[in-house]
Amino acid sequence: MSSINQSSVSEFLLLGLSRQPQHQQQLLFLLFLIMYLATVLGNLLIILAISTDSRLHTPMYFFLSNLSFVDVCFSSSSVPKVLANHILGSQAISFSGCLTQLYFLSVFAEMDNFLLAVMAYDRFVAICHPLHYTAKMTHQLCALLVVESWVVANLNALLHTVLMARLSFCGDNIIPHFFCDVTRLLKLSCSDTHLNDLMILYVTGLIMLAPFVCILVSYILIACAVLRVSSTGGRWKAFSTCGSHLAVVCLFYGTIISLYFNPSSSHSAGRDMAAAMMYTVVTPMLNPFIYSLRNRDMKGL
Repeated sequence: MSSINQSSVSEFLLLGLSRQPQHQQQLLFLLFLIMYLATVLGNLLIILAISTDSRLHTPMYFFLSNLSFVDVCFSSSSVPKVLANHILGSQAISFSGCLTQLYFLSVFAEMDNFLLAVMAYDRFVAICHPLHYTAKMTHQLCALLVVESWVVANLNALLHTVLMARLSFCGDNIIPHFFCDVTRLLKLSCSDTHLNDLMILYVTGLIMLAPFVCILVSYILIACAVLRVSSTGGRWKAFSTCGSHLAVVCLFYGTIISLYFNPSSSHSAGRDMAAAMMYTVVTPMLNPFIYSLRNRDMKGL
């Protein structure tokens, strides 16, 4: 597909699995399928448990149910296409399909980011201001935080999708990934991507950084409050209330930092795909297990 512009680009080729030997392709397909089914089943069970048990109708579990819903959608934005392409023996994804996938992946990645920050704030209020928890974390505030997160995530995703749609693509239409990654698409474009790069650096950077700073500050204040507790048992009880959330935060941000904040010279297609698989497939799958196994209320259902 050489010497063509955006109007004549009908599809891209996702080479995520096809780059591997045949026996490894079968193994990866089975791995993707099992993890996707576990992700959907585990998160739907979390949502069902929270919606049906009145004991779990609290801010923390309200945010957790939203996180579970987002995780199902996050995995569903990429994995079904991987499975379908493998079954059909095709690596193609249409130009419009690629932009649609880019949009939804961006929305749900940012929603994960926002919800983890909101949950950190919830734990901060619960531990540092327990007597004022009910007054501060009202149903109206919880709903407002989630709605605002959806609005900002959608606006940012729409911005990047529109900017991507205006670009021209020449020559190579091969994406060495299992989904339409924004950085890979920008490398394929023969247009000036300066504006796209600036928006990713400043807008997306701010949107990703602000929640991370919120989480960091919340846990610093939580740690200070826990250290002031005199008894060891009291310290452990205070820390255990946010242990699950802290584990998910480390898993989510650890993979993103390893993927997007390492020097580009240290990147390889295989390493990038493995890291992307961690935060788009593995992390959403593990979240229900982390919250269920480390949470007394969930284990008691």
